Amino acid sequence: MGPKYCSVERGVGGAQEREVMENTENITGKTLIDLGFKSGKWFPEAIAHINTNQLSKEAMHAYLEQFKSLPTMDLHTEAAPFVINIRAENALEETNVNSVVASMETLMKTPTLVHGTIMPDACPTGPNGTIPVGGVAVAKNAIHPGMHSADICCSVMLTDFGKVDPKIVLDAAYQNTHFGPGGRDRNTQYRFPEELLKDFEGNYMLNNEKMIGAARSHLGTQGDGNHFLFVGTSQKTGNTMMITHHGSRGPGANLYTKGMKIAERFRKELSPETLKQNAWIPFDTEEGQLYWEALQIIRKWTKINHECIHDATLKDLEVIAQDRYWNEHNFVFKDGDLFYHAKGATPLDVKFIPDSTGPRLIPLNMAEPVLIVDGKTTKSNLGFAPHGAGRNVSRTQHRKSKTGTVQEIFEEETKGLDIRFFSKEIDITELPSAYKNAKTVRNQMDEFGLGAVIDEVMPYGCIMAGDWQKNAPWKNRRRKGKR
Repeated sequence: MGPKYCSVERGVGGAQEREVMENTENITGKTLIDLGFKSGKWFPEAIAHINTNQLSKEAMHAYLEQFKSLPTMDLHTEAAPFVINIRAENALEETNVNSVVASMETLMKTPTLVHGTIMPDACPTGPNGTIPVGGVAVAKNAIHPGMHSADICCSVMLTDFGKVDPKIVLDAAYQNTHFGPGGRDRNTQYRFPEELLKDFEGNYMLNNEKMIGAARSHLGTQGDGNHFLFVGTSQKTGNTMMITHHGSRGPGANLYTKGMKIAERFRKELSPETLKQNAWIPFDTEEGQLYWEALQIIRKWTKINHECIHDATLKDLEVIAQDRYWNEHNFVFKDGDLFYHAKGATPLDVKFIPDSTGPRLIPLNMAEPVLIVDGKTTKSNLGFAPHGAGRNVSRTQHRKSKTGTVQEIFEEETKGLDIRFFSKEIDITELPSAYKNAKTVRNQMDEFGLGAVIDEVMPYGCIMAGDWQKNAPWKNRRRKGKR
């Protein structure tokens, strides 16, 4: 005969609940609803499990704990505190700063957030309430995929080549890197480390054919947009240094998509008022633990991605690296139960990057030095510095503002530099004028205590993807079809 239950009381939503299992053999869906559970796809399986195993009252409640709904969370009535480490110095910047602050005001009403800060390179990157580039948002026990963006672990790595001609380094690097959409063909792929493959296979969020295929083919690639390979010389030592900038490519973008879907399920249940882009995964759930683990694996992949390009260039030149270090700026950093979401912000505090082997890197634009910085955590910077120069206007606005031919604009802005576009097509939205004034960013770093410059890598040249869409195969086919 099945179990019999005595009457018990249990608070649900402030109301007392009566156990409905007195003198009955089997539970039903109504039993679970009366116990305070919302009807869900898990009901049939749970009912069958309880009835088949004739769970006692205590065992049943223990089993049902896993299906308990988390408490709902309302938006903060007022924005959680955030520090503004940016100041407008002209009308164009004023519009930009006002948009950034307004977006942060909305963002910081998200229930999980407890603190935030804005860097001098901040710029809007979506509808109001979206974390801006140059923003840091601190959440308690929550990971917000939308706050690290699809370009997970976008990062910079520096290798010191010693006293080698920078042109020779740039030439060799051009042969070993890869820009543009997609990955490498099988004949040019780098070897995929066995240990890294095991990491992917051991996490269900990463263990699928599409993810692992992208991880293999995208290794040793840099993508497009503002990603670059920069060569210059140290102001202190005169040594030639190579710096790469890119994120986690296809693997990271795929994980981001999964993370956003998981976060949206939690948002609907926990906080429907929260903006979709600010949905979160509670860290103390199975999904939260696995997503955090997946982020660390993607971080590992990205670091190896940088290393592939650097090591291949060193090997071609038969040079031994004098030094190497790196840091990321689109990531989530954990400190206890606090998760620091840095969207385009560079960690200064070593607690955020325990594998750090040197100072931090802050690139500005192709015609300006890459800053090598150090610094301390303060109440206003929360342990972060800017990640670059940022933008005051969109790519489209910048393109419309320029006069003259593309070649004329390019020659004027890159005088004295060796600038190469992998697609052979100039992208004027990546030229220096597309970015904020570098001097302004540096001055505000000093003004707000956002890291001290200890060296500069003076520019020789760089490689970027360029306007790869101009002659994209599908566009060429379309043009031919119109003839």
